[in-house]
Amino acid sequence: MRVSREQMVENRARILREASRLFREQGFAAVTVADVMKAAGQTHGGFYSHFASKDDLIAATVAEALTGESMGMTDLEAWTDAYLSPLHRDHPEQGCPTASLAGLMRQQTPEARSAMAKGLEKQLARFAAALPEGSDDDRRQEAIGRWAAMVGAIVLSRAVDDPALADELLISTRGWLADNSTSERITT
Repeated sequence: MRVSREQMVENRARILREASRLFREQGFAAVTVADVMKAAGQTHGGFYSHFASKDDLIAATVAEALTGESMGMTDLEAWTDAYLSPLHRDHPEQGCPTASLAGLMRQQTPEARSAMAKGLEKQLARFAAALPEGSDDDRRQEAIGRWAAMVGAIVLSRAVDDPALADELLISTRGWLADNSTSERITT
């Protein structure tokens, strides 16, 4: 049976969604093409009508996950609190792809790393635009610092088996960001 163009687009989107979820939850190495296709409700053989290889899937997933992420920052303080929360920490499969995937990128293909770089640039631009004050250069610098601290706090809090330390990392980072912001925390 022939699949319509619309169905192919929908199938690819479903594969990318499931791959993103699985990669964020388990990492690239632990997830197989068969795992992704099963989660997407597709056959393993159908994979190659969408992607040339698992590396191609990884690059496409990273590109989609990072450029598709809205980073809805209408209230920067509330967004920061939600990002640096136990709920976000405890659900990497639903959370920020940067925090889940960035540490895994070093071993990936140039295409996947390029997708990460492009996605990170978009994230930083959206973050800088949400900051209420300062020159473009100052807002970009603050966006880089805040984003690096936030992603780092999530990564570190997920890496430890001590719940008190994991919570402290999130709480202390929120406090440090509030104390060291170069602009007023105004909602945009």
